[in-house]
Formats: sequence, structure tokens, C-alpha cells
Amino acid sequence: MPDTVSFSAAVRARSSAAHSSSEGADFMTDLMRGRGSREDYVALVVQHWFIYKALEAAAETMKADPVASAFVDDKLTRLPAIEADLDFLIGDGWRDQVEPLPTTARYVARIAEVGATWPGGFVAHHYTRYLGDLSGGQFIGKIMARQFGFETNGIGFYIFDEIADPAAFKDVYREQLDAVPWDAAERERVIDEVLLAYRFNTELFVDLAAAKAAAAA
Repeated sequence: MPDTVSFSAAVRARSSAAHSSSEGADFMTDLMRGRGSREDYVALVVQHWFIYKALEAAAETMKADPVASAFVDDKLTRLPAIEADLDFLIGDGWRDQVEPLPTTARYVARIAEVGATWPGGFVAHHYTRYLGDLSGGQFIGKIMARQFGFETNGIGFYIFDEIADPAAFKDVYREQLDAVPWDAAERERVIDEVLLAYRFNTELFVDLAAAKAAAAA
């Protein structure tokens, strides 16, 4: 990796194609273009619950790590908002009605594995989810609100009340990435893990589309 390229810039450049592929998955494209249903959106929120439950449990563990702890910030916590969204979208007892799709189960297992053993891997998943939430996620939240008549209930996941300036927050996050003391080999491993995280996201959209088709058959 050339010295003139910062680590955060390298992560962004190397993952740009994977990010575009994830965004372009048919399930999400349909949802964003008004061809998806409220049920499709709820199905996505359900899978987010499993993912963020694992990620935020890993964050609790990584608070003890001297490097990964710099990225753990309570302002990013999403699980309470997702649970409030599901209370609104499904109603009481939703926990007894939901289950992870196959990709979600693999995704969660990977987050749990790196979250217990590998700080760099945890940061890779943390970066992929939360910086995405603060970027395209803000647009997704607005689209879902408009399509389904939500105000704040139902889209709390996308509302970061404690982050007044998402762009500035992301800049600081990238500065923290640039400051990590990992060597070149470890940085390559982290980038590979970011690519894996994007692949999980793309495959999740495929699973969601398949589950929808199976339900309609």
C-alpha cells in the first residue's frame, strides 16, 4: 500500500465496488424504488436486529481493547431503536415471531467470532455497518418514511439523535482508522474483512428476495 494513500482512503477505494454491488441488490433496489412492500421493509428490519445485537455485544467486549475501543461510541448504538421500530411495526411479542435468514446466521456468527478474538475484524464490521448507516442509511430512512407514511416510529434505526453532524463524525472516524498501529499485513486483513462484510450484506438481500418469493408461491 503506497505511503501516500491513507488507510481509510484505501479501505474506501478497495470496497467501493463491493459497496455498489450491495446497494444494487434487487431486493433493496425494489424497496428504494417503490416496488417493495411494507412487509419487505419489516423483513429487513428483523434481520438488522440480529446483526446489531451481535455487533453491539461485540462492542461491549471490545471496549477493553486499546485499539478497537476508540471506535466504540454509544452515540452509534442502534439496538434500542431497532427494537422500538419492531414494537411499532410488528407489535408485542415480535421476538417470538422472528428468525435469522441463513446469511444473517452466518453474518452473526462471523461478527461474534471476530468480536471475541480479533480487534481488526471487529473494526471492519463496525466500519461497514455504522459508516453506511451515517451515509446511505440516512437516504434510505427518508425514502422509507415517505413510502410508508412513517414519521419517526418505524425508522428510528436511521435517526442518530446524538450525532448533529454525520459528515464530521465520519471524518473523525476515518482519522481514527488512519491512526491505528496495525502493520501493512494487518491492514490488508482488515480490508479483506470489510469486503466480507459487504458480501454478507449482498447475500442477505438475495436471501430476503428468496424468502419473499417463497412466501408468495
